[in-house]
Amino acid sequence: MNGHVLAIDQGTTSTRALVFDGEGRICGLGQQEFTQHFPAEGLVEHDAREIWRSVVVTARTALERAGITADRISALGVTNQRETVVVWDRRTGTPLHRAIVWQDRRTAAMCDGFRQQGLEKMVSARTGLLLDPYFSGTKLAWLLDTVDGLRTRAEAGEVCFGTIDSWLVWNLTGGRVHATDATNASRTLLYNIAEGRWDEELLALFRIPAAMLPDVRDSAGDFGNTDPSLFGAGIAIRGVAGDQQAATAGNACFRPGMMKATYGTGCFALLNTGTDRVKSENGLLTTIACRLGGKTTYALEGSIFIAGAAVQWLRDGLGVISRASESGELAARADPTQTVVLVPAFTGLGAPHWDPRARGAIFGLTRSTGPAELARAALESVAFQTLDLLEAMHADWSGPDASTVLRVDGGMVASDWAMQRLADILAAPVDRPVIAETTALGAAWLAGSAAGTWPDQDGFARSWALERRFEPSLHEPGRTAAIAHWKRAVERVLSL
Repeated sequence: MNGHVLAIDQGTTSTRALVFDGEGRICGLGQQEFTQHFPAEGLVEHDAREIWRSVVVTARTALERAGITADRISALGVTNQRETVVVWDRRTGTPLHRAIVWQDRRTAAMCDGFRQQGLEKMVSARTGLLLDPYFSGTKLAWLLDTVDGLRTRAEAGEVCFGTIDSWLVWNLTGGRVHATDATNASRTLLYNIAEGRWDEELLALFRIPAAMLPDVRDSAGDFGNTDPSLFGAGIAIRGVAGDQQAATAGNACFRPGMMKATYGTGCFALLNTGTDRVKSENGLLTTIACRLGGKTTYALEGSIFIAGAAVQWLRDGLGVISRASESGELAARADPTQTVVLVPAFTGLGAPHWDPRARGAIFGLTRSTGPAELARAALESVAFQTLDLLEAMHADWSGPDASTVLRVDGGMVASDWAMQRLADILAAPVDRPVIAETTALGAAWLAGSAAGTWPDQDGFARSWALERRFEPSLHEPGRTAAIAHWKRAVERVLSL
């Protein structure tokens, strides 16, 4: 690798920009949190303009801290929170509503209506997704039905729709490029993942005008150049991918059978299935892992809505910790004789249950239950939810190359206690990489490889480095009992 690459990692609660040097090391970083808006129960929104401002600030900070100027950056990669919907004026670039976030559940009734019409099988066959408020299509339909005059303007070609990546590319290029990549398109409920195109029947079903859709491109390719006024020189945008697909690349999970899990606000596990587009029978999603050189690689994905957010709840909701990093230390002090189980269905349950109306609950409380037991339950809930995903993955696809090792990344993996408990519950090794910023690293690799300054898949895979492997150590009777408690607790919160 012989060129600096700038990666923009636009997440659910903060924006990060990182400069990677020619050895793939981080040499400059900027980060900024932004406002979370909760207009009512189940509704989650962001200010798209605030997100854009955070991108500019963090990118400039990363460049400054790296001590280099924009003209020395060989390429820029963008990775983003997926499914979040932005609509904006094509002429002025002004957002026409707050961005509706992937966690938002306002379209649950709309999804129920389509499901009752027997449409989910058709939608799933074309998109690999389920009829759930999580995805972009029903969010966009809601905006078109609700915002005064929006549908008329969209039909006239005056409005742009995009997930966060499209919004950022539009602004980075000064409004010259309205595009997305195949991984983000595959999360909208509007994209036919078998045929690689926006699906006309799905657009008709959701009443989405084709005129407002972005162009769909390879994950590593030409997305234009940044406006020189932003960073002092134009930078070639050569990589775009949704955050989970970028993390899959950053973890070098290029071979079929390799798995990764990213622990951020939620947790998202992907199993690479190569060119095999697997239809899940166990509540998972079939998604596009990447599209390179016009060739599509598929994956099975399991989506957990609450992972790191459970630790945030301990900090901000209960006040039992002052910093997220304290959760593992507190959990280690929990009374081992107590069985406290938290099902963190704060915004419903994702895979493999897909119950938007489920709500969180804590089981096993006693008079002696305290902060330590709650911290342990919060961290264990992430491990149990990951187990649910991996069990479903192996039930759907058990190819000869199926891995028994889970590669992990995201903020939560810094906790040794949480990662050891994850290995114990999974009864499988958990690998933590040297570079924990794998989402940004994946975006950087997509951009750098497209620019010709970073290596191909094989070369990049050889550079992936293990920081620590966590081997399972929990005796089987204890593991079996813990899993049984979890599964009974989940049954009790399901609204079905």
